[in-house]
Amino acid sequence: MILNTDDLRNQAKRILPGFVFDYIDGGAEDEKTLQINRRAFDQWLFAPSVLRDASQRDLSVSLGNSRLSAPLLVAPTGYNGMLRHNADLMLAQSAAQAGIGYIQSTVSTAAMESVAEASPGDRWFQLYVLKDRQVTRDLLERATRAGCSALVVSVDAVHFGNRERDKRHYRRPMKLSYRAMAEVAMKPRWFCSTLLPAGMPGFGNLLPYLPPEYQKGAGGAGYFASQMDTTLNWEILKWIRSLWQGDLYIKGLMTPQDALLAKSIGATGIVISNHGGRQLDGTLSPLTVLPEIRRQTGPGFTLLIDSGFRRGTDIVKALALGADAVLLGRPLLYALAVGGRAQLDKTIAALIGETSQTLAQLGCTSPGELTPDLLYTPSGQSAAR
Repeated sequence: MILNTDDLRNQAKRILPGFVFDYIDGGAEDEKTLQINRRAFDQWLFAPSVLRDASQRDLSVSLGNSRLSAPLLVAPTGYNGMLRHNADLMLAQSAAQAGIGYIQSTVSTAAMESVAEASPGDRWFQLYVLKDRQVTRDLLERATRAGCSALVVSVDAVHFGNRERDKRHYRRPMKLSYRAMAEVAMKPRWFCSTLLPAGMPGFGNLLPYLPPEYQKGAGGAGYFASQMDTTLNWEILKWIRSLWQGDLYIKGLMTPQDALLAKSIGATGIVISNHGGRQLDGTLSPLTVLPEIRRQTGPGFTLLIDSGFRRGTDIVKALALGADAVLLGRPLLYALAVGGRAQLDKTIAALIGETSQTLAQLGCTSPGELTPDLLYTPSGQSAAR
């Protein structure tokens, strides 16, 4: 029986080959940040306000020029085709059906044009900045033509994290170990839903820029890593701001100082994120730094957040501490692996339902009514201090 995202994770672990499961589930080095992200939610406890009529609730929010039915977006995640054929299309379609946002990754397996054709919903594009400025410019032009309403520039993965769980499955870069290859034969459900329809997925968005020898399957991963712009800085972000006419978010910021710099260059907002624990091990949780970032940036600057969210109660805690919306990554990937589009629809609906139920139990009718005074530390200190 699947009742929550932990159930989905356990089921996904049984269905997927180890190298695929560890790719979506793992973190950097000792995975302390993964644990920190989850423990952060235990540092804030609810103080419900009762005897209020919360029988009718409206979860809709406005983020820049986007209007969502709930304060949720599908986080940008790469190489989803390893989980299921047409994974990116399913994620976009499920998001559109639920009325929430969908952010497509630069390294998705489907091209943004294919996703635009398959999904009418509010689509954003996540950009990794590459050395070749013309490639970056072209990606932005394609995103505009594909109807993406917002751009999310990821800045925390210029240097890739040391993901040891991934490394254990390979003899050398992009060459699976013999044990990992044997696992494929032992996972027929995954093989039939992922490899059988079209073979190993490639990188749809990057295909026009990859040399011929890197265009098949996962071969482009190493080449892509070598093309990341390791000089990325605020001047380059200003250049991107000048090219992009829509809403702009900077993803991967964790300090008030960086948030204020993002605001100063004309960003619509930021995504407070430690990349789901996949980059630098031993970092603070985004939830921990959220209140101070909100205090310093003020009420008019959009703050999105990710990393470690598994329940509606987690989402509500972030909203009460000052976030405008939450990005969901791993829970939806587990759902995708377990049951494709149908399970995605159920999981998104369940998380929206949990969020709505939590609002009701707190005596609130909308995300705008969530305030820090609804939360206390275990020692009894109010978040509204």
